[in-house]
Amino acid sequence: MTTTRTAATADATATATGLGRSATFWELIARRAALTPAATVLIEAAEQAPAEGAADRTLTFGALRDRAERVAAGLYGMGVRPGTVVAWQLPTRIETVLLSAALARLGAVQSPVIPFYRDREVGFALRESKAEFFAVPGFWRGFDHTAMAHRLGARGVFEAYANLPDGDPAVLPPPPADGTSVRWIYWTSGTTSDPKGVLHTDRSLIAGGSCLAHALRLTPADVGSMAFPYAHIAGPDYTVMLLLYGFPAVLFEKFAMPEALAGYRRHHVTVAGGSTAFYSMFLAEQRKDPSVKLLPSLRLLAGGGAPKPPEIYHAVVRELGCQLTHGYGMTEVPMITMGSPDDTPENLATTEGRPPQGMSIRITTPDGTPLPAGTDGEVRLRGEAVCQGYLNRPDSGEETFDADGYLITGDLGHLTPSGHLVLTGRSKDVIIRKGENISAKEVEDLLHQLPGVADAAVIGLPDEERGERVCAVVEQPPGAAPLTLPQVTAYLRSQGLSPHKLPEQLELVDALPRNDALRKVLKYRLRERYS
Repeated sequence: MTTTRTAATADATATATGLGRSATFWELIARRAALTPAATVLIEAAEQAPAEGAADRTLTFGALRDRAERVAAGLYGMGVRPGTVVAWQLPTRIETVLLSAALARLGAVQSPVIPFYRDREVGFALRESKAEFFAVPGFWRGFDHTAMAHRLGARGVFEAYANLPDGDPAVLPPPPADGTSVRWIYWTSGTTSDPKGVLHTDRSLIAGGSCLAHALRLTPADVGSMAFPYAHIAGPDYTVMLLLYGFPAVLFEKFAMPEALAGYRRHHVTVAGGSTAFYSMFLAEQRKDPSVKLLPSLRLLAGGGAPKPPEIYHAVVRELGCQLTHGYGMTEVPMITMGSPDDTPENLATTEGRPPQGMSIRITTPDGTPLPAGTDGEVRLRGEAVCQGYLNRPDSGEETFDADGYLITGDLGHLTPSGHLVLTGRSKDVIIRKGENISAKEVEDLLHQLPGVADAAVIGLPDEERGERVCAVVEQPPGAAPLTLPQVTAYLRSQGLSPHKLPEQLELVDALPRNDALRKVLKYRLRERYS
């Protein structure tokens, strides 16, 4: 079955901005700045309450344009030109958005890297992208990013936490004229041990953000929030929403409960979320005092990136007193489906929503034959928000797209008669923890190097807070001393594995279950046993 969502009205981007389908990210910034220059776009929530000496910072749409041009001029003076590859690994703060906007003004190719990635992932991203410059936050959250950058032999390293390059915009060349060139490289671990560089254009990111805003029915009266890493694909996705509809978002450099609640309340946030883990955190805080509404201004929780149990939906509506809309997206396609506030409770609880305008979903057999509604099969996608393929993988077109131009996601599911998508599993061996993809193979390859491990299988187990948690199932050689979880995680840390990929559960077995033909480990049996 193929479902394509269309609309009688014009494209959401053109409707909201007056821009054509080849619009650039910078055009979007300039147009919004011209429409509402004095309106606030970003509010950076102080980690301490203002009464304790800290102060929230704000930025208007006009200042975003003007300051980004000065940063672009400073970068130009450093040697950044249209097409120059600039990697950045920065936390969620105003300076990060300004730097990204400045690179969009120049027409540079930017490669965002999640701040908690370490040597293995960062080194790979720098080598694969051939980045000529690398922006880091310096010493941040107990880790020296500048030292890591130099340790990895990065080129053009500069710190961009509080101070950004500055210059006279008069030196700048004209802004980029088309939105169809690849100017973004986002990283996802996928199913292999090394990350994959996902190639996006301004147009694909604008399409994703505009579809998301349209699905959520947002207005200039809303106040959003970004509690996730801005370097995630959700960063530009959310920024596009702000630029299209002219509302602000509160940025949280460090998100922790209950500390973040003051920022939500202070700025009367109406739309919050991120992933299943965020829903669970809000619920946990609400349950501390059910008699008082946790966030009186909140009308909508929205997110995606991880499985959402139906009971979470019902709990949010019942206990938080707001709506919950969950969606389906990936680094390759930031917006695939999204629940809409006017969907039925049944659809909001049990499906991932419907595809937005311009997105076509096809459910097929492995050979690409379309399947009828209600039949599980491979989920394939075609639309403006779909990426252009993978970096340095000339064969990725055949591997990633079918003959009709549909992206082969590796996810399994079915479409309901109403066009809502239900995901039922993944053919790719990926664990999705708090919205981040984790390659099981990467962790397994490292575990096989640990003394006392004969074989290992890493699986994702359902987890109400995280979506999935990482579980390592280890087969030890005869006579080996039993391993402990602290021993395993300490070893993986020593090998440079990022903290979010570390196993949270360890199971020791005499023998891993295998099939009779190629002795392949049967992971589904492990999931059944330990779920």
